[in-house]
Amino acid sequence: MASLALQKNLISIGYGLGARSAAIAGIQQQRHSSDVRFLTRPDVSALKRGRGGRSSFSGIVCTIFGASGFMGRYICNRLGKTGTQMVIPYRGDHYDVMPLKLAGDLGQVLFIPYHLCDEDAIRKAVKHSSVVINLVGRDWETMNFKFPQVHIEGAARLARISKEMGVERFIHVSALNSNIEHEGYILKGGSQYLKTKGLGEQAVRDAFPEAIVFRPSDVYGQEDRFLRYYVGLWRRQGKFVPLPKGGKDVWKQPVYVGDMAQGIANAVKDPLAVGKTYEAVGPRRYELIELIDWFNRVMRKTPEQGYACYDMKWDPLIKIKAQLTEYLPSWPANYLTRDKIERVRSSSDTVTGLPTLEDLGVTLTKMEDRIEWELRPFRARSYYEEEIGEFEPPKPPTYIAAH
Repeated sequence: MASLALQKNLISIGYGLGARSAAIAGIQQQRHSSDVRFLTRPDVSALKRGRGGRSSFSGIVCTIFGASGFMGRYICNRLGKTGTQMVIPYRGDHYDVMPLKLAGDLGQVLFIPYHLCDEDAIRKAVKHSSVVINLVGRDWETMNFKFPQVHIEGAARLARISKEMGVERFIHVSALNSNIEHEGYILKGGSQYLKTKGLGEQAVRDAFPEAIVFRPSDVYGQEDRFLRYYVGLWRRQGKFVPLPKGGKDVWKQPVYVGDMAQGIANAVKDPLAVGKTYEAVGPRRYELIELIDWFNRVMRKTPEQGYACYDMKWDPLIKIKAQLTEYLPSWPANYLTRDKIERVRSSSDTVTGLPTLEDLGVTLTKMEDRIEWELRPFRARSYYEEEIGEFEPPKPPTYIAAH
């Protein structure tokens, strides 16, 4: 009504036909909250960025497949801190991904149901994104998904569709030693997990040649599958711990999950990372027997209490337990499978000369600085309220510097 009154007043003043046309045009330009508004510059860099942090927009829209997993939560948090808008495809119950809503400000974290074999759903998930991160993987095979379906076919499908939809940057998480042929320790042909991860890398490169690939070593952190694999009751034989080769001559370079997440977040913005393969390892190399002894010292489970390690090759019971675990109706108890044992036997060696997380500007975290916190819930007699200084600090393990 106010606009019509304005039009009548303009006409009555005597502006003539030109004034009447201008008034009508002014009326037509009125917008409502429900109107569709088109940007004059459709690229995301034209949008307001803010002052930085979670309540801003960095200009990056990122789709994260596998965000509900162990590593995905850390990556979402790191990206959310920089104002990245995240699209999180999920499969199954939406309650599994709902906590990720807190990783970003209002409207910055979006969810969409999908299936790894549904190409239309994948296209919807990536069509507005400039970056796609693939964290999808399986530690064990199920009736619905075998290793090749997830690590090869699924990875290739995500890379191919991302390329078709014009995604600028594709980041794929593989596994260390996936490019090496392994002899079987208890399985003929070695680990199918590592083999399919290596073939998945090649499939991603074929579909998206500029893809950024990460090969992480054993990743540790809250709710991980490295520390909790060794401290679980199902993995032990009472007070004894069977290990490949008794833990001798098997070397590990565990990497902290926060460092891994920071490396991926840095790769999203680093123009020099395009097309590269990074080996994500920690700053120190430990012999496996040293690590297990150290874990037990931190948990206050000493050899005097009956703890000991031995070569699992001569223990048929652990192999039976691993095979039995694969047929349980739910996920494997503490992830003990025959393929997992094969992977544990492989040393975490970086002899290829590929760049590491440090080349992405990440300051690596020493395991000695985190282990007390990570293993505190597994201490023996944790109900006991100790006095300050009552127990001596556990002796640290021997190690070899990665450089």
